[in-house]
Amino acid sequence: MTDPAATRIASCSCGQLRIEVRGQPRGIGVCHCLECQRRTGSVFAALASFEAPFMVTGEATDYVRAGDAGARFRFRFCPICGSTVFHTEEGVEASVGVAVGAFGDPSFPPPQVSVYDCRRHPWVHLPNGVIAFERDPG
Repeated sequence: MTDPAATRIASCSCGQLRIEVRGQPRGIGVCHCLECQRRTGSVFAALASFEAPFMVTGEATDYVRAGDAGARFRFRFCPICGSTVFHTEEGVEASVGVAVGAFGDPSFPPPQVSVYDCRRHPWVHLPNGVIAFERDPG
């Protein structure tokens, strides 16, 4: 997708919770921290950051957790199917992090960064050019 004003829609498995974002991602990354592994049920989380504004439709349940540096993240998931769709950082209203898989788009761009590489499963291989950090560089 090359149109900077293009719209993307991500949704949960049942389609009840959706988020619409505009433009290109500010950044795309994967996180291997143990919290993201538990939250996703996978060995890493793949997230894309987008600038506001964004539009949410449907009902969400949320879960707030503190990151290692003290930032508080509010994860929104569907109360029906349980899919995590997006998250925001408390006090940072200018952007939203969306689960890449929620777009259902195999042509979505690859990650640029990988954080918590110290927790990456040894059989997970990153694409060429991904910048890996042992922890979150902040």
